[in-house]
Amino acid sequence: MDRDILVWGAGAIGGTVGAYLRRTGRDVTFVDIAEEHVAAIRDPGRGLVITGPIDTFRVVAPSLRPAEVEGRWKRVFLAVKAHHTEEACRALAPHLAPDGYVLSLQNGLCERIIARLVGPERCVGAFVNFGADWLGAGEIIYANRGAVVLGEIDGQMTPRLASLHEEMKLFESEAITTDRIWSYLWGKLGYGSLLFAQAVGQLGIADCLARPELLPLWRRLAGEAVTVALAEGVEPLGFNGYDPDAFRPGASEAAARASVAAMVAFNRPNAKTHSGVWRDLAVRKRRTEVDVQIAPIAEIGATHGIACPGVEALVAMIHEIEEGKRPMSDDNLVELARR
Repeated sequence: MDRDILVWGAGAIGGTVGAYLRRTGRDVTFVDIAEEHVAAIRDPGRGLVITGPIDTFRVVAPSLRPAEVEGRWKRVFLAVKAHHTEEACRALAPHLAPDGYVLSLQNGLCERIIARLVGPERCVGAFVNFGADWLGAGEIIYANRGAVVLGEIDGQMTPRLASLHEEMKLFESEAITTDRIWSYLWGKLGYGSLLFAQAVGQLGIADCLARPELLPLWRRLAGEAVTVALAEGVEPLGFNGYDPDAFRPGASEAAARASVAAMVAFNRPNAKTHSGVWRDLAVRKRRTEVDVQIAPIAEIGATHGIACPGVEALVAMIHEIEEGKRPMSDDNLVELARR
């Protein structure tokens, strides 16, 4: 008999969503590459602990490393870093039921990769903007609530989407469905470019965005993402303060300033002060998702003859930090703004 939910990637996002569903009695199995994390989740004496200002609880669940997975599941909730998507899809494909689907809980346009590898009819898209961080083996902080949007990648409103929506509301009561998931994903790319920029410095998200001298940089980065989205035939949608219309060609400086102020207001009270990208660079000392999440803005732009110098400069700077050739400094943002 096929089992129900396989959460592939039990870090900040997958771990939090999976823990909530497990707490309600859902059949949830976790998969992760971190051996100590896997051991903690399945240990009755430890389990997966969710901490933070939103909720505090513990669940124990089946947990496996990828090589240990056997059998089939009706649904796979994919929550690995974007640059691990293809590898994860090839590993999970034999364990996905023929009529099952993969739900992407990732940043970027990972649905494109998933659809190519398992078939578009077996892929469901999602946009998430809640704040969480992996603290260590068996421990995740759920720092702040945020938008959760679900959608079929072909825009259809299907029974399986409606069913998934009811379950996801067990995690986020204000989760919604949409027939425009690509609009949300492109919206997140614009906002994500700002978070990648924050990661090259030391200030937190709110303090970084609030720097008035960086407004031209925010307009350039988000503007490039919006311009490419429009060329793709996608009208990006906003969320949690980010308004794509404020960064589209011809938008006023006042509109951008108002959107930035709204993003600062959303992020200011959150327990998660820095982006996950910043944590990758400053704390975990590992590669970021930049090549699969932000670089595609410029790559897709090139197919339309649209130059994205701001995004390309940011990608190059992230690489320099990853390679130990550049320190993380708030001055990096000033340098980006002057380019």
